[in-house]
Amino acid sequence: MARRRGIMSDRLKYELAAELGFYHKVQDGDWGNITTREAGSLVKAAIARAERMLADHGQLSQGRGKGL
Repeated sequence: MARRRGIMSDRLKYELAAELGFYHKVQDGDWGNITTREAGSLVKAAIARAERMLADHGQLSQGRGKGL
């Protein structure tokens, strides 16, 4: 089974890892060293950042309540 291409850029992943306090585990490029909880926190932080960006551009409120 082929792997899907990542949605998040590497830059964003490393930036979020630094903000969340586990950059030291991934700085060598091996993401297999993080815990499931850290991976979940990374995804949650990425979603929150994307929502903030959309809200800043006035796009988030337009999509709410319309099945999005």
